[in-house]
Amino acid sequence: MPKAAYHLSHPQRRTTSVVFASPHSGRDYPWSFLRRTNLDEHSVRSSEDAFVDQLFEPAPRYGAPLIRAGAPRAFVDLNRSADELDPALIEGVRRTGHNPRVASGLGVIPRVVANGQAIYTGKISMAEATRRIDTYWRPYHEALAAQLDQAHLMFGQAILVDCHSMPHEAMDSVARSGVRRPEVVLGDRFGAAAAPEIVDRVEAAFSAAGLVVTRNTPFAGAFVTQHYGRPSRGRHAVQIEIDRALYMNEQLIRPNGHFDTFRKILDGIVAEIAAIGRPAAQQPLAAE
Repeated sequence: MPKAAYHLSHPQRRTTSVVFASPHSGRDYPWSFLRRTNLDEHSVRSSEDAFVDQLFEPAPRYGAPLIRAGAPRAFVDLNRSADELDPALIEGVRRTGHNPRVASGLGVIPRVVANGQAIYTGKISMAEATRRIDTYWRPYHEALAAQLDQAHLMFGQAILVDCHSMPHEAMDSVARSGVRRPEVVLGDRFGAAAAPEIVDRVEAAFSAAGLVVTRNTPFAGAFVTQHYGRPSRGRHAVQIEIDRALYMNEQLIRPNGHFDTFRKILDGIVAEIAAIGRPAAQQPLAAE
């Protein structure tokens, strides 16, 4: 079993209502799991948001906590509801209404990784699925909810920034000839998960760094943004998807030659996003 449900990095002093999270960057693949899968150790990582936790590692330096998954996505998906159980994978699960994520094999216990590659031969038991949810999913979300509650208590609002990566080809369907293809997708459930002024400022942080940003297409946000985004209650959630080709070799799952440069760019973006949740009294004065 993976050693930890999550890793939480605290700032020395909390100065912002922003909480950064990386639910798909877990890479602790236990041997007992790898022994049961159809896939080799490389293929099973294809749906992992590799290195995203490293890109957003500066968050605590800017007064914001960062929570990172301990378990890998192929083992348990923290960006799904605990009841998104796949009857094609888990014994004893009854088919209910149609859920496109579950139908495609991407429930809370995934049946497939990227490109529809099957993780298992046959099914797993309900007891095994429940154990993963209770041991990894619930502790992660309890810790995340506690950080958001603390932010709301301290600052009167909480802003969750849910950090992800996307395959380069994910934007093929929206890329237009003669125009730079989007490199970052912000998901706010088409305005339902966060106030527009917050999403505007997140977009501005990426745009000012020279990155091309689009919203909600093809990624509007999944369980996390839907569950935690309640802008009318001062609780906002924004999903960030970053093109993996900007910093890694997707085939080898290794940092590419641009990794260090891109990480420095992200450092500045993280600083700008953290500032969104900083009280006005703490904001630096503009030069006159």
